[in-house]
Amino acid sequence: MENIVAVILAAGRGTRMHPFSTHYPKPGTLICNKPLLQYSIETFRELGIREIFVVIGHLGHVLAQKFGDGSSLGVKLQYVEQAQLLGIASALGQMEPHISSPMFVALGDIFFKTDNLSSMIDLYRQRNASAVLAVKYEKDPSAIRRNFTIRCDETGRVRRVIEKPRYVDTTLKGCGLYLFDLPVFDAIRRTPRTAMRDEYEITDTIQIMVDDNLPVYTSDVVNWDVNLSTPADVLVCNLFELKNRGLERLIGKNTNIHPGAELSNVIVGDGAIINEPITITNSVIFPGTVVDAKSNIDRFIITPEHRIDCRLYANDGAMME
Repeated sequence: MENIVAVILAAGRGTRMHPFSTHYPKPGTLICNKPLLQYSIETFRELGIREIFVVIGHLGHVLAQKFGDGSSLGVKLQYVEQAQLLGIASALGQMEPHISSPMFVALGDIFFKTDNLSSMIDLYRQRNASAVLAVKYEKDPSAIRRNFTIRCDETGRVRRVIEKPRYVDTTLKGCGLYLFDLPVFDAIRRTPRTAMRDEYEITDTIQIMVDDNLPVYTSDVVNWDVNLSTPADVLVCNLFELKNRGLERLIGKNTNIHPGAELSNVIVGDGAIINEPITITNSVIFPGTVVDAKSNIDRFIITPEHRIDCRLYANDGAMME
């Protein structure tokens, strides 16, 4: 059985994630007190993958310090720095000197819930595929417009991928999780820089593979996913994961919570302090945060540096105090 490695692309700056992007690399954002990147690492470990490469950039040293060589998680982590942030295809292209086997590739800023991910490997082997794309049948057209859509023929082979389509005529959404064989690197070398975002898009790379008549397939393995683009997405993912665990609240270590405080649908990080007998609902308190508010709190993210009111969230970001 051939070896499969994993690559997690975790270099993005995340400008729309302000203020998180100032203090946290986006893949280091906490979801129920666990860094987002750790969920991906553990997912690959459960598949039996032990060799994982992490492409880092903005605040990448924070991730390297946190996870080290990966031994604490039962994997081997290697870090590759992306000096210029020129898109997903560019980031993956940097991996060519390090990779000599098929690879899972995951975007480090997406929170996935997957089902039977090993079926991607089965499909890859059964069809002798060059790529398998993790997909979801998406009911929300706006979610498809933020990602990419896929058109397949009657045999299930991918014939067309469209990045951030303006007009949505299918429910098949790409989800930022891929299984590639080595020919992807040949396609990356021929991937043009786009006019839309002045980047090298992985969807263009995939289309080149399709046009070269390489077998590319989809696998419906994603049950739920959110691309962490804005601070409000952090709250959505935290509350989803809290519910997924069957919990009403999650309290970290060494916290100090006023005995009169009432918490419902709340995640409290390690070392946080809540000094007042207030009611907190549907919120996230980051590690080391001191909450001195006198009034009740609902749908807030509170960090040591900022209070982010997600009720006032708009297209241009959350309102900060």
